[in-house]
Amino acid sequence: MRKQLPPDMLARDSRFVRTSIMDQVMDPRNQKIGERDLGSARLQPERPAAADRARNLMHGIFTGEIQALEGAGRTTFDFDDDEAPFALKLDMARQCWDESRHVEISVKLGDWMGTEIGEYSEAVFLYEAACAPDPVLRLCGVNRALEGLAIDVFNTMKEFGDSSGDPVLEFCEDWMLADEVTHVKMGSDWLRRMTKDDPERLEKALEFQRTVDKLFSLGGFRGETEDNPIQLARNFRSMAGFSTDEIDEIAELAAQAKRDAEALVAGSS
Repeated sequence: MRKQLPPDMLARDSRFVRTSIMDQVMDPRNQKIGERDLGSARLQPERPAAADRARNLMHGIFTGEIQALEGAGRTTFDFDDDEAPFALKLDMARQCWDESRHVEISVKLGDWMGTEIGEYSEAVFLYEAACAPDPVLRLCGVNRALEGLAIDVFNTMKEFGDSSGDPVLEFCEDWMLADEVTHVKMGSDWLRRMTKDDPERLEKALEFQRTVDKLFSLGGFRGETEDNPIQLARNFRSMAGFSTDEIDEIAELAAQAKRDAEALVAGSS
């Protein structure tokens, strides 16, 4: 079996439509909805098109879970034991088991919410982050940055399920949230273990994480204000091994991403 499988070789059937993450963010069709910006309206049941946005987000979760499964699986295979300790591979194999369950849950949730597979497009940036040549970069890009985003998304969707009176959505998101905290904690623990004597490697990995975190703040998609659809889940991130300073930095990266997106949109109008 080939090692280091590129994103364009991922197996997908005809239902899936691939796009880039930046195309999704900057598509002018996604900039307005009613009197509010799509990227600056918190996900609440009473807001216009909240149900459609929740279905779109749920489809994104579904495709992200597929890629998380693929990425963790690749890490168990792509590296020799001197590059990635066997115990790390066991943790990644455990994560594969979790992610496969998440895919199944997400498919059933999509059915529950009235969404068909392929109704929305798929961006493969999560898997691209899982293609980094250094397993430490993968731990930062996927387990800490993107699984960290999953903590924020699942917590927000759990709250949306509660406020909209949907106990199925609330229960499923709460169930998956618990797994995501474990996945991020594994990434945090292994990052420190594998870089304890290599500060240069640690800083390189953390810089990769910052890049991914800023990109996946999606121009205001995530943050800590009422205008951010996805709220930064500080308490769960702390449980997952993030320090207060690290969470503050993610909040500032999210705010900067929103300012950059606003400037880009203003410049193109």
